[in-house]
Amino acid sequence: MQKSYRIIFGSSVDMHELQNDSVHLTVTSPPYYNAPFDYPGLFKDYSEYLEMIRSVSKELYRVTDEGRIAAFVTDDMLVDGEKFPVVADITKIMMECGFKYRDRIVWKKPEGYTRISRRSGVLLQHPYPMYFYPDNLQESIVIFQKGDFDYSYIKNLPKDVVEASKVNVSEVSKNKWHLTIWEITNVLPVAGRLEEGIAAFPDEIARRLIKLFSFVGETVLDPFLGSGTSMKVARELERNGVGYELDEELESVILEKIGRYQQKLDSSDSDTIEVIKRPDARRLRTDLQARARKQKSVNSH
Repeated sequence: MQKSYRIIFGSSVDMHELQNDSVHLTVTSPPYYNAPFDYPGLFKDYSEYLEMIRSVSKELYRVTDEGRIAAFVTDDMLVDGEKFPVVADITKIMMECGFKYRDRIVWKKPEGYTRISRRSGVLLQHPYPMYFYPDNLQESIVIFQKGDFDYSYIKNLPKDVVEASKVNVSEVSKNKWHLTIWEITNVLPVAGRLEEGIAAFPDEIARRLIKLFSFVGETVLDPFLGSGTSMKVARELERNGVGYELDEELESVILEKIGRYQQKLDSSDSDTIEVIKRPDARRLRTDLQARARKQKSVNSH
C-alpha cells in the first residue's frame, strides 16, 4: 500500500494545505510553555501561548473528520516559580472550539528516569508545614473527539484493512492499556541522542494512540511535529502522515528519524515523502539550546 508523508515547515495556526475533514487522528505534544530546559522564552507570555493553542485548535477542528480523535500529550508548567494550568486551559480551549472532552490518561514515568527536580528538596531543608512541593512523575494524554463516530464506517472498509487494523486485546490486557494510567519510560535527555534538545515523547505513546484510534491507510496529523515521532510511528503502522513544524532546523532530525525506518520497509520504495518550506518557518533550535544551556548554568550556581 503506497503511503504519503508531508512535512510542512511553518506554523500550524494555518494548515491551509489540508482539506476540511481530511484527518482521521491527531497525535501531538505542543511546546511546553517556556519550559526552562526546552523552550526558554519562546513565548512572550502565557496569553500569547494560549492564543497560539486556540488558533491551532480551530484549524484542528476544521481538518478533523467527523467523529475522530485529537490527542494531546501535555502538562502543566512551572516557570520561574509560577505554575501554569496548561492541561486545564488546553481542555477548555479545545471544547470551546467544538471538540468533546473524551478522556484523560495519566502518563506515569518511572522514578529515577525523570529530569532532576529540586522541588521536593525544599522540604528536606525545611521540614515544616508549607514547604512541601512534589516532584512530578506524570503528564497528561488528553483525548478529544469531534462529534460522534459512525461505527457503520467500519462495515464499509475493505476486509483486509479491518483485519490489519484489529487491536490486539492480549497486548491491551498485558500492558494495561485499558487503564487510565500508562506507565511508560520517557525519552531520556542523553547527550548525543537524535532527539537531544527536543522535548520528544516516547514512540510507545504514539503507537498506542494510533492503534486505538485509526485504521490502516488513514491519515495521522501532528501539528507540532518536533523530532517526528508521531510520523515515524504512523509509517511503521501503515498510516499516512502529515506534520507541521515551525523550526526548520529540525529537518535533518525528522528525515533521519523517518529514514531510519524507511530502509526496513519492503514497501518503502512506493512511499512518498514531501517537504514543504513556507515563508513563516523559523530557525529556533540553535538559539533555544543556547538559552537552555544558559539557564542550566544559572541554576547550577
